[in-house]
Amino acid sequence: MGTALEESKALLVRRWGELGGYWGINRTMAEIHALLFVSGQPLCTDDVMAQLQVSRGNASMNLRALVDWGLVQRVHRLGDRKEYFQADTDVWHMFETIMRERRRREVEPILATIERCRQMIAAGGGEQRAADVLDFRRRLDELQEFLTTMGVLFELVVQLGSGGASQLAQVLGQADGPAAADTPPTRRTRSAGGTSRPLRPITRKKDKR
Repeated sequence: MGTALEESKALLVRRWGELGGYWGINRTMAEIHALLFVSGQPLCTDDVMAQLQVSRGNASMNLRALVDWGLVQRVHRLGDRKEYFQADTDVWHMFETIMRERRRREVEPILATIERCRQMIAAGGGEQRAADVLDFRRRLDELQEFLTTMGVLFELVVQLGSGGASQLAQVLGQADGPAAADTPPTRRTRSAGGTSRPLRPITRKKDKR
C-alpha cells in the first residue's frame, strides 16, 4: 500500500491516460506524459517501464512522440549514459503546445480539404445543378468561417497569457452573473450534433378579450 501522495499521483496518471484520446494521443503516451508531469525529477526509459508496466519499445516510441510534440524534453546527466526525460510543467504553455499541435494535425488539413473541394466544384463545369453547387459552397463557407474563428480565438487567448485569460474569464463570469437574473427564461433545443443552443425568450400570449 503506497502513501496518499503516491496513490494520488497514480490516480492522475490513470485519468490523464483515459483522457488522452480527447486531445489526439494514445493512452500510453498520455500516461507517460502524466507520469513525467507529476514526477519531481527526470525519469529514464527504465523508470517509465517499471512504473507503468510497459515494454521498452512502447515506452521509447511514446517518449519520442512526446518530444516531437514539444511536451517533453530530453535531459542528460553528467557521467550517466542513460537518457532522461522531463515534462514541461508550465500548464499554460502545455495547453498552448497541445492546441497548436492538434490544429496542425487536424484543423489545417480540413481547411486544405475545403479549398480543394472549391477547386473541384469550379472545375466541374455545367453538369452540376446550380442550386446544389450554391448550397454546398454555403456549407463550405460556414465550416471554414467556424474553424477560422476558433483559430483566431485561440490565438487571442494565447496572446493574453494565463493572467489575461483569467481576467477575461472573471469578466465574462460577472457578465453572466446578477444581470442574467433580469433576462427572461429561454428554451433550449438540442441540435443533431448533441449540443444545446438557446432559442428566443419564452413569451406568453395575452388572452383575447
